[in-house]
Amino acid sequence: MSNKNKKLFGVWMDSQTATIVGKETVDSGEFIIVDHVTNVGSDHNQNEKTAHNKEIGLTNKFFKEIASVMPNIDEIHITGTGQAQEQFIKFLAETPQYKNVLSTESTSNRMSDENLIQYITKHFSS
Repeated sequence: MSNKNKKLFGVWMDSQTATIVGKETVDSGEFIIVDHVTNVGSDHNQNEKTAHNKEIGLTNKFFKEIASVMPNIDEIHITGTGQAQEQFIKFLAETPQYKNVLSTESTSNRMSDENLIQYITKHFSS
């Protein structure tokens, strides 16, 4: 299957923010910014275990928000600065709706929306 009819997405993310790139009409057109998602993070609790559990819950909520923007995807490229992209790929693999998605990853510094669109366009055109 060529990339023309695939539902392709790109995500730049760290543990706090994600920028999602997709096609204008889901499976055709030029790549555009689809959404920006922010992880609100946890407030500081006195109990370390409670804070840790809350952080895990907020991270899962963050991942679910990102995934909800990308229905029925075929392929995704995730890039960013830390471990968040690895955790997100694992989250997708463990989610029935996304378990068969072809996922690739790379490491990159934060970039402007325009540069991210160019980066994802180049990734899927090669």
